[in-house]
Amino acid sequence: MFSFLKKKKIIPHIKLSGVIGNVGKFKQGIDFSGQQEIISKAFSLKKAPCVAITINSPGGSPVQSHLIYNFIRQKAKKNKKKVIVFAEDVAASGGYLIACAGDEIYANSSSIIGSIGVIYSSFGFTELIKKIGVERRVHTAGKNKSTLDPFLVEKKEDIERLKNIQLDLHKDFIDVVEKSRGPKLKKSEVELFSGEFWSGRKAKSLGLIDEIGDAHQVLREKFGEDVVIKKFEKSKGWLSKKLSSSNDQVDQLANILDEKSVWQRYGL
Repeated sequence: MFSFLKKKKIIPHIKLSGVIGNVGKFKQGIDFSGQQEIISKAFSLKKAPCVAITINSPGGSPVQSHLIYNFIRQKAKKNKKKVIVFAEDVAASGGYLIACAGDEIYANSSSIIGSIGVIYSSFGFTELIKKIGVERRVHTAGKNKSTLDPFLVEKKEDIERLKNIQLDLHKDFIDVVEKSRGPKLKKSEVELFSGEFWSGRKAKSLGLIDEIGDAHQVLREKFGEDVVIKKFEKSKGWLSKKLSSSNDQVDQLANILDEKSVWQRYGL
């Protein structure tokens, strides 16, 4: 009789999109300082039965990924709220690490999921500077200060040192995935932690996600057709980019190319 007086359920929905880390001067990537307030506000809605998070990220900084992951889990525990994560085009590398903050993870069947690994990439210019007659001069205090200098020949000990660091970071990543997904993971089928990535459909069979579905579909199925999905998203700062001085154009182009290269690892 009085059903029209019943309040609609409100689900806070955080959207995290971009490369993880500060991308250039405009900080357009996903970083902890830029998302901390948004995440706190989303979890502050006391009557919300859960917090939804959509992720569209090819990865980036492992530190920023861990900070965001830990903060989401802390807020979920403190406010006793379930976290439901939705992957869009890609939730790979650090993007998947953040996705592991979800009690449930959904994706599109064509989403790119996984890439549980660590990568370092650079260039070597030793032959180039020889050809153009440039002499490289490096003076350091500390014998390892010029480790992996792209203008010097690589040293075996430098590569080994880097690989040891990567192994430590990789283990931290694996620990997060195993803690989050636990017995859901199908480890016997493929090597889950090789850095390989899969479609959303395959990721489901491997236990990396729970189901196929998008935010609007799943949230309406769970909480009713009249559910209110309240968006929480960082401003993209488009105007500030347009108003920037021409002196910054080279830096902007470099940042765009750098960010684009990360996306292109996954064919995007």
